Amino acid sequence: MLGQPSVFLPEVAAFLDLEGSKSLLRFITCGSVDDGKSTLIGRLLYDGGLILDDQIADLSRESERQGKFDHVDYSLLLDGLEAEREQGITIDVAYRFFSTQRRKFVVADTPGHEEYTRNMVTGASTADLAVILVDGQHGMLPQTCRHTYLASLLGIRHIVLAVNKIDLVDYRATTFEALQTHYRKFVLTLGFETIQAIPVSARNGDNVTSRSVNTPWYHGPSLLEYLETVDVNPRGADRPFRFPIQWVNRPNAGFRGYSGEIASGKVAVGDPITVAKSGQKTAIKSIVTYDGEVEVAEAGQAVTLVLKDEVDASRGNMLTAPSAEPFVADQLQAHVIWFDANPLLPGRSYILRTETDSVNATITKLKYRVNVKSFAREAAKSLTMNEIGVCNISTQSPIAFDAYKDNKTTGNFVIVDRLTNDTVGAGMIDFPLRRAANVHWHAMDITKRARSAQKEQKPAVLWFTGLSGSGKSTIANTLDQILNAHGKHTYILDGDNVRHGLNRDLGFTDADRVENIRRVAEVAKLMTDAGLIVLVSFISPFRDERRMARALMADGEFIEVFVDTPIEECARRDPKGLYVKARAGEIANFTGISSPYEVPEKPELHLSTLERDPMDLALEIEDFLIRRQSKWAP
Repeated sequence: MLGQPSVFLPEVAAFLDLEGSKSLLRFITCGSVDDGKSTLIGRLLYDGGLILDDQIADLSRESERQGKFDHVDYSLLLDGLEAEREQGITIDVAYRFFSTQRRKFVVADTPGHEEYTRNMVTGASTADLAVILVDGQHGMLPQTCRHTYLASLLGIRHIVLAVNKIDLVDYRATTFEALQTHYRKFVLTLGFETIQAIPVSARNGDNVTSRSVNTPWYHGPSLLEYLETVDVNPRGADRPFRFPIQWVNRPNAGFRGYSGEIASGKVAVGDPITVAKSGQKTAIKSIVTYDGEVEVAEAGQAVTLVLKDEVDASRGNMLTAPSAEPFVADQLQAHVIWFDANPLLPGRSYILRTETDSVNATITKLKYRVNVKSFAREAAKSLTMNEIGVCNISTQSPIAFDAYKDNKTTGNFVIVDRLTNDTVGAGMIDFPLRRAANVHWHAMDITKRARSAQKEQKPAVLWFTGLSGSGKSTIANTLDQILNAHGKHTYILDGDNVRHGLNRDLGFTDADRVENIRRVAEVAKLMTDAGLIVLVSFISPFRDERRMARALMADGEFIEVFVDTPIEECARRDPKGLYVKARAGEIANFTGISSPYEVPEKPELHLSTLERDPMDLALEIEDFLIRRQSKWAP
């Protein structure tokens, strides 16, 4: 028995050689809900003889269990999640691999609902071709437009327009031609290289794997015939060499290699190499794979590169071809797709993650939002869930990247919320921003420590946060008098006062509130550099912005003071009648009424103001500062 498998080795080897010689096409199906994406792929697999007998039997039983006695529901082959089967929709991205005599395929069946746009983006990010389904009865819907635009944005250059349910419009050629003409006009400016329109009935199998007698007026290929023969010219090996470092491999003191997957291009032993961020030059000493050393490696291979020289490189850096280096910059423009229910707000700090790098980043400017129906550029102050915009982004430290149109792998990133660690957006880099290249930090001879020592105090930012009417300004003003009487050097930045000058151009939308706090935090930072104790009295309703302000200051320099007053007490104290107006709908975006206030989680000082005098609260803060000062040595 031990020798028996050898009988099959030649056949297995021949099969593997045949499969290895076939080209691979990655494609996605997308479009609106109920346009028949899952059914089309299920039918394609079924008619292509790519489903096992027991799977067919299970499919029939499952269809009957769901009350579909007159036909087999082919979508069940892909709708694997129980929630999807119950609702009849695709939520997750369902990947399937199959192979025909001509080609190998990986298909991603993506969701149609707008709230699952992120899943569609995931599926499209590695695809060469998109099958856009349109229901022949309903025509192009908003999701048809959105998915087509996203496919273009994500670098897909080949489209199949599958006009589905052609049987339900009596196989009319006029319906097909009208939809095809409409779609081609819609995508005229999107830069697709090929568009193949095919009338299909996913349920009945018309023009799915073979041409249908029901559409004698259609003279083009079936869907499968087209997928088997379309030339998508996948690029990879012909691009400049890019190797994002995932891991520095040091199993012992005698070996040091850089591990990862080649994103593009080829590399051979002896080739010159540049470390992207430092510009250091070296050459390839050896290329190590799981199966041993090789002389040449190319895009898609996971390898460990051993270099001839010691260089400063680690995860997040990139090894590149010296003749075609990537951009290295800390400012860039990108198209951003927003996923999160909380809007993208310029000025807010996020984490930006590339293939292997991770840096703090800020959306410095939202240049415009893209209307996916008309492609018009619309002015906007924020992006809501599933919206697309063009942004300027500043990273805390330089990153290495290419333009997304030149290299998908090194030109994309995701945006991560700093608090929840949720992925809230995805981006495609357009180009670096050069305008700040001549701006450098100028070192000063007189330091913060020298200014602080002169004033005999430890600089600090006391950040008073709380609802309007909570008593922030009153307590801050009282504390300022106490500190001034004791010879301390202070300054108050009050929310109302600052809006008369520095921030007079800002309103009270969420985006304006974020920018309001960003500017004040930067000013407070400059004042601490001067050695001052800065009292900042702002509602500052969002935790992210308070966290951003804290991150600007030195360790221990930011002191969050939560002035905790119930909203009804704030309304009772309110001398301007703002709460009455807000509750009557006369004031928009009023914190605590029509705009949220996010309570501090771990403030350094938590002041409950009910039945307490502002002087007592100010003295409590002074006591905190005295204890803090005693631990400081200039």
